[in-house]
Amino acid sequence: MGEEKPFEPVSKIRPGDEVLRRRREPRRRLRIAPNVPGVVRFLRVIITQTPFVPMISILAVLWLLFSTGFYFAEHGASGTGINYYTDALWWGVVAMTSMGTAPIPVSGAGQIVGGIWAVLGCVIFYGAIIASVTVYFIRRREGTVKQIISTVEYNLERLDDLSLEELEILKETTDRLIDAQIERRKGEG
Repeated sequence: MGEEKPFEPVSKIRPGDEVLRRRREPRRRLRIAPNVPGVVRFLRVIITQTPFVPMISILAVLWLLFSTGFYFAEHGASGTGINYYTDALWWGVVAMTSMGTAPIPVSGAGQIVGGIWAVLGCVIFYGAIIASVTVYFIRRREGTVKQIISTVEYNLERLDDLSLEELEILKETTDRLIDAQIERRKGEG
């Protein structure tokens, strides 16, 4: 057998680039713990680039306010399951997450406060999760598009230095970007 080359070519990032990578044997191991750096990266993006933290903060403030209102509306009513403020806090969490095990309000004011909180808390709680995950995946997709556009811009600045093959690739890429934008605009109007 022939001698194996220590470097292998890598697909070009920009036309004209020459990139080599050292060939390494893949390490095989049993992964017991989750990919900690990946989880940390995901959490950093969720915390810094999505509406998760502000929405959870608003949710916490509203939870305390509605639980307090519910406590005062239900405390002392006959047949209520809310005897302590901690009972009202538990009710607020259960009503917000729609678990269905919350004490049923017995007073009219408790039913109004409870109904408003059940809907509002559920919308904010699940909305924060859905909005954050959506923003996370949209931002990942935007990063790829921005990278392609910056590569096209880079190559447009150095048209005279590109080979015929590189010019054809640049034209195809630019045509696809423009066609996608035209389709997007037709879909809007």
